[in-house]
Amino acid sequence: MCQIKFGKGISTVLFLFLCLWVSQDAYSSGFAIYTQGASALGQADSVIAHTDSPSSVFFNPALINKLEGTQIESGTTVIFPSREFKSDFTGETVETTDEMFYPSTFYITHKFNEKISAGMGIFSPFGLATTWDDDWEGRYIATKSEMRTFNINPAVSYQILPNVALAAGVDVLVLDTTLEKKINMSGFGLTDANQKFNGDGTGIGYNLGILYDINEDISFGVSYRSEIKVDIDGTSDFDLPADTPSPIGALFPDTDGDTDITLPQQIHAGVCYKGFDRLTLETVLRWEGWSSFDELKVDLDHSVAGSNESITEKDWQDTYSVNFGAKYQLTDWIALLGGYLYGGNPVPDKTFDPIVPDANTHLFTVGTSIKLKNFKIDLAYGYQKLEGTSKNNSVDDNSSDGLLNSATSANGKYETDLHLVGISLCYNF
Repeated sequence: MCQIKFGKGISTVLFLFLCLWVSQDAYSSGFAIYTQGASALGQADSVIAHTDSPSSVFFNPALINKLEGTQIESGTTVIFPSREFKSDFTGETVETTDEMFYPSTFYITHKFNEKISAGMGIFSPFGLATTWDDDWEGRYIATKSEMRTFNINPAVSYQILPNVALAAGVDVLVLDTTLEKKINMSGFGLTDANQKFNGDGTGIGYNLGILYDINEDISFGVSYRSEIKVDIDGTSDFDLPADTPSPIGALFPDTDGDTDITLPQQIHAGVCYKGFDRLTLETVLRWEGWSSFDELKVDLDHSVAGSNESITEKDWQDTYSVNFGAKYQLTDWIALLGGYLYGGNPVPDKTFDPIVPDANTHLFTVGTSIKLKNFKIDLAYGYQKLEGTSKNNSVDDNSSDGLLNSATSANGKYETDLHLVGISLCYNF
């Protein structure tokens, strides 16, 4: 019986790594990241129907027709996360190990003539990480989870009418991920072992955009990003206690494995109003198709504790968010930014775990944009608060058996907040 339990538990490790990508949400739902430029951050991403930034390649490529000449933008957002867990089992409170993250961006746009513009972006649309102490209650679910993605996105925009622009682009996404967790070896009379998974993969998608200037004061924009299927190949390595007998060690061979995941499609729709003197307002509705993340199936090249395959239910759900943003042109060379975003949670209670402790979220932002001849510097600050979420399910050290081990379930209350500091530098020539 002990070997059967371990067989299920170890095989599930390979699908668990896929869940890590949400771990520190940068005003996202699921594991999407929207820190794609300081000007956008300062307006809480309410930049689907207006722009002054090449980051429109990400938000709505139809907007790049509004950008004159050639413009280059590079920037980063420094993210300071804090996550706290209060255990239902012990009543104790633990926190994640403090880490700092800085997803960075690069964009370039060029206007060929009054009808055609093109651009390219390099950015991270999914990712970030979480690190828990090696001895925390949920150590058999996860200790360290990290994932990086890089998306190369060329796009072209065409002004089909004086007040209507259409755009299309291609997404080439590269993924790299690592997951570490402890393995409960007490059934063999041994101390905990460590398991580490490294995997990578690529996927192809596309994005579309439209901008309709209803009149000189009101604009309407819509952008769409397609699903991206990523085929992932990786290796699972086991660090067993030094006194592990050979027959038991043979149950845990290092092995290759493969799986895939479909990253969600996304739709943004925004309405911008510029009828006030020096003031630009925009509101945005975002939809994300997280129902594509319904289950995970992992195939192992070699049997680990008697198992070569694992299928687990995720059953995530589609989500909505709403944004409000404002830009006030204080003088010809300096503007003030502000915004608010409310985002939904795609993770259902029955599959909630500490690798993906997502929740409904609130984001409050401020910023400024400063023009100095051909340069523009954008600075922004955001405070994100995730509503407290409780885990109360049977996802524990062996999530596939449907039974609850209270001592290792990590059931309890999860609280998360983040501070975000963004900076972008743009040059126009």
